[in-house]
Amino acid sequence: MTDDTVAAVVQQWKAVHPGLDTSPMEIIGRINRCASLLQQAESGPLRDADLSRTEFDLLGALRRTGRDLTPGELARETFVSGAAVTKRLRQLIERGLVERHTDDRDRRVAHVRLTEAGREVMDTVLPAQLAFERAALAGLDAGRRDQLAEQLGELLIQLEGRLGIHRR
Repeated sequence: MTDDTVAAVVQQWKAVHPGLDTSPMEIIGRINRCASLLQQAESGPLRDADLSRTEFDLLGALRRTGRDLTPGELARETFVSGAAVTKRLRQLIERGLVERHTDDRDRRVAHVRLTEAGREVMDTVLPAQLAFERAALAGLDAGRRDQLAEQLGELLIQLEGRLGIHRR
């Protein structure tokens, strides 16, 4: 067993409940702890660009799809709630990074697109963010990173299937 914070928690539970199967905690607890640490640390390049992770993900969805998206499509692409998308879009519009326009055929439908400034921000921040993430994973050799990515991908597919969430 590794000597990390989750291992200490598992040992404490085993002392209190010796027969308790803590194996799920050894995986889910570590995933949650890693996610928490990465969210705290990743704010480096994003903070420098004055972007939250959600804003970065929204801009990234618009940049990588290369087309205008509705707020609903953005919510699906970024795995956040519609309310969070609306709030962040308002902020991104105020900053001039995205613009909203209504559909010519159905005025009730809004579309969002990157502005030139938004495109420039993404094209600058993405390489810096990827370098930051690469540095965060530097303790794992390429083979271990590939193995971890594959295993997490398998877990994600399994969880999305159970929750009825499928990627298009």
